[in-house]
Amino acid sequence: MLAELSRSQDAAAGDGTATVVVIAGALLRRAQSLLAAGAHPTAAADSLHRLAARAVQVLEGMAIPIELTDRDSLVKSASTALNSKVVSQYSGLLAPLAVDAALSVVDPAHPELLDLRDIHIIKKLGGTMDDTELVRGLIFDKKASHAAGGPSRIENAKIAVIQFQISPPKTDIEQSVIVSDYAQMDRILREERNYILGMVDQGFWVRCPPHPEEHLV
Repeated sequence: MLAELSRSQDAAAGDGTATVVVIAGALLRRAQSLLAAGAHPTAAADSLHRLAARAVQVLEGMAIPIELTDRDSLVKSASTALNSKVVSQYSGLLAPLAVDAALSVVDPAHPELLDLRDIHIIKKLGGTMDDTELVRGLIFDKKASHAAGGPSRIENAKIAVIQFQISPPKTDIEQSVIVSDYAQMDRILREERNYILGMVDQGFWVRCPPHPEEHLV
């Protein structure tokens, strides 16, 4: 139960997992004392529900509303959360990055709909925590294949973000295809290439800001 409580806290707030476990343990200890004193389990459960409602009222009365435009307050809140983590000594660097990353993907009109999955953390070997930076855009965590003649630098590139898979179709049955000569292999490769080109030739539109025109890829 405590493990599930910790997971729920992490999913809801992303912090405070140890705190909720400590509080839950203290409440269970007090509930055990009430049961040992002869209190009915239903009465103890009702008391805990009333206690939770009262705690919410107290916290709401203490809370100070923060606007998304108040970046300094957001950074202070992030720093407070980071002070209990292993990276607490880098809170001065990571807190502003975390706040700016969240503000980059949040809709000011609906801040409750913030999806943290829109923020990606790319880990690279080497360097130190001081090398951490915020990139406002897309990061392709793959290197160009120089052995296959891949480019190392492209200027003024137009990039299409494809949200579906482009690949030859697969059969629905689990069977093996045996190729007996190179001519058949070449034919299979040509058919796969023509199939993929046919998908691309159907045309999908992408909008490349800040240019208002549409480009056909």
